[in-house]
Formats: sequence, C-alpha cells, structure tokens
Amino acid sequence: MDYDGLDVERWAPEGAHSAARSHFERDRARVLHSAALRRLGAKTQVLGPATNDFVRTRLTHTLEVAQIGRSLAKYMGADQDLVETASLCHDLGHPPFGHNGERALAEVSQDIGGFEGNAQTLRLITRLEPKRFFPDGRPAGMNLTRATIDATIKYPWGAGEGKRKFNFYEDDRDVYEWARLSNEGQCVEAQMMDLADDIGYSVHDVEDAIVRGHVHVDTLANELGQVIEATINWYGGDADRLAAAFERLQPLLPTSYDGSQRDLARLKDLTSDFIGRFLTAVTDASPTSLRYRGEVVIPEEIADEVLLLKGIAVTYVMAPRELEPTYLSQRSVLFDLVDALWDRPAEMDPMYLDTYREAGDDAAKLRAIIDQVASLTDQSAMGWHARLCGMLRSSL
Repeated sequence: MDYDGLDVERWAPEGAHSAARSHFERDRARVLHSAALRRLGAKTQVLGPATNDFVRTRLTHTLEVAQIGRSLAKYMGADQDLVETASLCHDLGHPPFGHNGERALAEVSQDIGGFEGNAQTLRLITRLEPKRFFPDGRPAGMNLTRATIDATIKYPWGAGEGKRKFNFYEDDRDVYEWARLSNEGQCVEAQMMDLADDIGYSVHDVEDAIVRGHVHVDTLANELGQVIEATINWYGGDADRLAAAFERLQPLLPTSYDGSQRDLARLKDLTSDFIGRFLTAVTDASPTSLRYRGEVVIPEEIADEVLLLKGIAVTYVMAPRELEPTYLSQRSVLFDLVDALWDRPAEMDPMYLDTYREAGDDAAKLRAIIDQVASLTDQSAMGWHARLCGMLRSSL
C-alpha cells in the first residue's frame, strides 16, 4: 500500500529528521515512550489490576492488540508500523476503572459534550501528551502523522451527532478534520485496528475469566441460553446464529480447567488458535486495497464467533460486576474527584492546571478537570481521593 506526502504530514511543522527511520517508525517510538502508554499498566481492562497478578491490564491488552494489528497489516499489505501504532494508541484515552470510569465521566460532562474514551484518545495524542508545540505555543501532543491519527479514529463522527460513541469533542474538531482525507468512513488501517481490538478482548477476556474461575467450561454448554440472552442484551445479535457459533467453537474449548500448568498451556494454545482462526478467515476474505477504497471483510460466521466470546465475558464477568459495591464505589470516587478539583483546582498537576487557568469559561474549565481525572490510574485515582476527599472509601 502506497503512502504519499499528505499521509506523513504532521499536525505541527517539524524540522527535518534522519532518514534512518520511517515516519511511521517514528510515530511508533513516540507512543511507546509516552507517559500515557505507561499509565495503562495500572488501569483496568475487565478485571482490576489489583485483583490478581495474572489478569490483563489495559496495557497488556494494548500490547496484544498491537501484535494482532501488526499481523493484519502484514497480511493485507498495509504499513505494519502504522497499524501497530494505531493499535497502541487505541485505549490511551480510557480513564481509571475501565468502562465503569468512562460512564462516570460521561455523566459529569454531559452538559459540555460528554466523555468518550476514543475522543479522549484523539485529544491526548494531539493535545495533552507533551511532545511538540506549534510556533504560537499551542500544544500539538505527540504530533503524529496524519495517517497514524486517522488510523486511530474508530468512529468517524463527533459528539452531539446522535450516537452514544464518538471520536472527537467539538473543540478538537480542527485536528479531526485535518487528519481525515475522506468522509467515507474508517480508513482501512482503522478497520484493522478496530478488528484487532475486537479479537483481542473477545479471546483474552474469556481466557482471564476461565483462569479466575468466573467461567466454568464444563457447564458452559448447559448455560448457553443465558449466554446468548446476555450477548443480545449487550451487543445485539441473532440467537440462532450465536447458537451455531457455539457449536463451531465448542469442539475447540477445553472440557475442564483446574489451574494446572498443563491446563494453562492448553488454554494459551486455545487463545492462539482462536486468533489464528479469525485472522486467517478475515485476510482470506479481504482484498489488498487502498486506504479509503478498501474494506476489512469479516465473514459472518467469524463475526458471530467473536460476538459469542464477547458475550461469555459479559455473562460471567461484566454484567455481574455492575451489581458489586466496588463497582458503584469506583464511580463515586470519580464523581468526588471532579467536585474536589472544581473547588480546589490548584491541586491539579501543573500541565492540567495551566489549561484550567487558560480556560475562557466554565465548560472549558470542567473539560480541563476531566482531562486530569481521566489521566489517573486506578491506584492514583484512589490515592487522590484519599488525599482530597479526606478518606478512601472502605469498600475499595
């Protein structure tokens, strides 16, 4: 796949660089060395990082997605560094406590355009993560290439366009429009990133759930109706097709799991087999194509299998978790932090305090506070809460 001068242009002008690395290799290095990526190591994926040494954090999930994305790029003729970098970026904007934290910040920011992890990612890589500035002093974030920024855009529309998920806030519209060279939906590299994310969390979240004892593989067949109902309630789908997907996957699933070294090895082989199965089917069905005239084709049966695996995680981990006291307390921590920083903005980190002080109105001030809270890890959010709110909630 060919990339031209527009694809490798950067948001803010930079001087000449050594030709030893490609533009997209340079992008990858900037993300790998960023504080935002490091923070993902202490942010929740599905199960909190403090619950067990084995479970995936948001960082380990990201690294796995990056590997899957790189494989897709290799098989489909895209630049591997570009797709890997977009995959490394895809969750940078997620706040503490995973999707639970995302919902909490969406609630407190509903009057200023809301909060969405993907929109926060765009804001972070183009504004908040310090690396480059415009000549007039405006921050340009990591100042990645146009093609890389475009490849991170999962939802090619903004806040206030009638959809729950979106990819930019109104005050980030300028960089969104700069990055997009087409209005035809996702570029093909963004489609690869999106699919890599879907495959990664559908397979690995089930693996984590089995290891932690949330999913009992010996009773899964008997509880299929419950799984299908939960899947449809969360994601949609067709019951008959989901049942057929289970029939195809069941022979691959272990019949038991006891946590032994042998069973752990079998489970790791299973996740590798699933990933290989999905990648092979997609690359066989998808022609090599240009950035805006291509499509990552996901065969219907593969889409159903991925959806079913996501539904298993929902049934045994995500849906039950929403009823736990800890889940509600996590949201309260973020609500309290926003209130505390509104009353005492001087407690903010200097980089966010600068943005707060430059804000022209209350909406911009609240956005700066939310940027600060979203940047925190699970542990630091609880630490800030203990410091600013007087006590850490005992349930945490």
